Amino acid sequence: MISVVNGVTSLSLSSSDRNICEETVDFYSDVVGLDVQELNSNTTVASSDETKFTVQIVHSKDSRSKDDTIRERDALLEQCKVADWRSTVSSVSLQVSDLNSLITALRLRRYPVQVTPNELYPNEVHTIDPMGTLIGFTTKSNPMTVVPPVVKLSKNVVPQSAPMSTVHSDLYNTDHPAKRRNIAVMTSGGDAPGMNANVRAIVRAAIFRGCKAFCVMEGYEGLVRGGPEYIKQMSWQDVRGFLSEGGTNIGTARCMAFKERAGRLKGCKHLIEAGIDALIVCGGDGSLTGADLFRAEWPSLIAELRDTKQVTTEQYETYKHLNICGTVGSIDNDMATTDATIGAYSSLARICQAIDYIDATANSHSRAFVVEVMGRHCGWLALMAGIATSADYILIPEKPSSSKDWQEQMCQIVSKHRSKGKRKTIVIVAEGAITSDLQHISANDVKDVLVDKLGLDTRVTTLGHVQRGGTAVAYDRILATLQGVEAVKAVLSCTPETPSPLIAIEENKIVRKPLVEAVKITQSVATAIENKDFEKAMSLRDSEFVEHLNNFIAMNSANHNEPTLPVEKRKKIAIINIGAPAGGMNSAVYSMATYCMSRGHTPYAIHNGFAGLARHESVRSIDWLEIEGWNSIGGSEIGTNRSTPEDTDLGMIAYYFEKYQFDGLILVGGFEAFVSLDQLEKARIVYPAFRIPMVLIPATISNNVPGTEYSLGSDTCLNSLMDYCDVVKQSASSTRDRAFVIEVQGGNSGYIATFAALACGAQASYVPEEGITLDQLESDIKSLRESFAVDSGMSKAGKLILKSTNASKVLTTQVLADIIKSESDGKFDAKTAIPGHVQQGGLPSPIDRTRAARFTVKAVEFIEDRFEDIAKHKYSVDFAYDDATASSTAAVLGIKSSHLRFKSIRHLYDFETELGKRMPKKISWADARDIADQLVGRTRIEKPIGV
Repeated sequence: MISVVNGVTSLSLSSSDRNICEETVDFYSDVVGLDVQELNSNTTVASSDETKFTVQIVHSKDSRSKDDTIRERDALLEQCKVADWRSTVSSVSLQVSDLNSLITALRLRRYPVQVTPNELYPNEVHTIDPMGTLIGFTTKSNPMTVVPPVVKLSKNVVPQSAPMSTVHSDLYNTDHPAKRRNIAVMTSGGDAPGMNANVRAIVRAAIFRGCKAFCVMEGYEGLVRGGPEYIKQMSWQDVRGFLSEGGTNIGTARCMAFKERAGRLKGCKHLIEAGIDALIVCGGDGSLTGADLFRAEWPSLIAELRDTKQVTTEQYETYKHLNICGTVGSIDNDMATTDATIGAYSSLARICQAIDYIDATANSHSRAFVVEVMGRHCGWLALMAGIATSADYILIPEKPSSSKDWQEQMCQIVSKHRSKGKRKTIVIVAEGAITSDLQHISANDVKDVLVDKLGLDTRVTTLGHVQRGGTAVAYDRILATLQGVEAVKAVLSCTPETPSPLIAIEENKIVRKPLVEAVKITQSVATAIENKDFEKAMSLRDSEFVEHLNNFIAMNSANHNEPTLPVEKRKKIAIINIGAPAGGMNSAVYSMATYCMSRGHTPYAIHNGFAGLARHESVRSIDWLEIEGWNSIGGSEIGTNRSTPEDTDLGMIAYYFEKYQFDGLILVGGFEAFVSLDQLEKARIVYPAFRIPMVLIPATISNNVPGTEYSLGSDTCLNSLMDYCDVVKQSASSTRDRAFVIEVQGGNSGYIATFAALACGAQASYVPEEGITLDQLESDIKSLRESFAVDSGMSKAGKLILKSTNASKVLTTQVLADIIKSESDGKFDAKTAIPGHVQQGGLPSPIDRTRAARFTVKAVEFIEDRFEDIAKHKYSVDFAYDDATASSTAAVLGIKSSHLRFKSIRHLYDFETELGKRMPKKISWADARDIADQLVGRTRIEKPIGV
């Protein structure tokens, strides 16, 4: 252990490990702020005239080994937990002007920190440099003296922003790679909303893990040009405000030079010059193909640079392997092996918003509109927009027909819709739409057919680059953030033998996929289309794409074509909304009814919940024209309330079920719907009318239904709350030195507060699962003071704190704001903002619309498949309450990790539910809270949730 006398003005440090030497140089340069001068390849001097302090760092084979350094550091770190460091080893003391900023810098770089006298009012701070030297800082002019051991604020501080026991770099954590990594991120190809959120997450996640973060400006063009202008080191503050901005702030450009080996050779050299050993690329399949080719060629490229003396042998040994990871930024959602790409749902939101507007004028004039959307090789946008807006017809490249067939089919469907009383016609055309002989179908071609053959007053709207514009929706911000954090983890854990990973999402789970395989499958779709092998092209799309297409075709033929089921298999199926309104409820009713009609079932709507049924016999068969346009309407058109069957009249409900001879029931709602399904299932033993398949589709902004990680309405709520927060944050930024405490709905669930914080970059979020402790509040106020000090005078410096309504009954939103303002020492102001029921949203989001369609189709299929399992017990006098097969016919349809599944209400209610709290026992989104805190540098006082 190297120890020096307190007050010494110079140090000489040495190690046999070059990485440790580089770490030490970075510490004295980046943190202490000394000027660095390299005397030779083995000796560097860091000094400052202002501090009168000089450090000489020497790389010598005769010095201590890396293992010895780690052992000595570990011993000192252990002492940190029980004693004051200064009582165990001598230290060097330096005077600084701003101790709070220094503490923030140390923690952001994950150096161990010990503060005296306490965390709230720091007077002195100590840390350990990579060589094992104890370095102290103070604002006092006299040297520090030994004091009694420091007592930590809490014994359970979670290492989110590097409290005392957290370490700076990989050197101090044997679970990490041995070398401090330099990670670069670049965006390439077409821009997509959410790319900025991805860049922000990568930069901050890299810094949080003790790495240096770089941005390659202007995509591959910047890589080829090189230099500090194009390969920039990024600080924590450099990505402030990125979340709410569209496009990509670090630029993207086409680069023909990189397609040639000479261009890639330049890129290799420039990365080595910048010291980068890991590259994360956010782009489409072309960009990721280039990235993987770059990695494959890297050994030959760096060898050529060594042989031509453009890099040294030492540089060759240090950078002979390049780790690459891909995150997919593409509005087309055309990448195989992932359910969604960054920007796709933002683009879909623009399209749906435009078509919703067009709907009104089309209906007013009884016109037809042909809307052209992007998608040269992929029809995902056109397909999902068709489902979300109830379009009459779509044309996509994956499912073409002959020139004659598509015209006849479209005219037939449009004519039938018009004959049923529909006043408007919407046809959506992907820009890559083709005939079966590969002839392009333009929007004007479609217009001519509608005018010439049907005589419709027709207009063409080409949305163009509007689809790329604007800020990202909540889903894309969250997806981009989670994928960015996972990408950093991936490059840090990859070895030279690990295939380049692609960060993907399956249902609700972030996963790693082989990048080469994903790109290969994606590009083979275009090849299959060129070869007119459309069946293969469809098979190469993920199963969800095919599922959505089949659903659209089925719902689009509702009540107009011959049903697909024989008469004897047709059922009477009812749908009911229970609980508070949620975005997507109307979409669920529309999708259920139209799919039932296409199959031959008779759909019924039970209006105004169970109370309406028991008191007013509120059962109505659903008319196709009546529900036309419901997809884009918020709230609940059939009415909803919180009354459960037992709250009203269970016997009367059974009577009406028997009267209408329902063969199946779909409940759409939140926790009240969950309780209702349990009551109906239990009542089967007394009331045979309930011995039918019953399915709950969770729909609540609180997302608190056991058995699922996603509920309809939660995405609509997040978007509404995110828009609200963006406006409030803009106000806070304009005023400077102001924080807003925003009250968030969600009952006893912190889901909305957590993911809104992730989407908006809130400084803290308080949720019912954790409550609000005084220790945590004290820590957060201290963090706010430091943050405002760092951001003083800067733009985009507004601060938000989100507080779930039920996080604390004592610390209300106003009380929190008053406390924060009182404890701010006059450095900043604190206000409240309460969005209230605005959070329920207006128009449902495209995600809630399309998932409602998917879920209701699954629910109808469940009723069809499971009908016989319970029907055989319909009038059995010895019906067994605990019959497992019968019990499984009352189920919750939900997303669990990477699966969409049905789960018995009996199992969920009895084993996975906290009834008193109206919550599932296990919280699926706890990890998201950790990430939200990490990316704003928040220290969270440990209180485990969801265990």
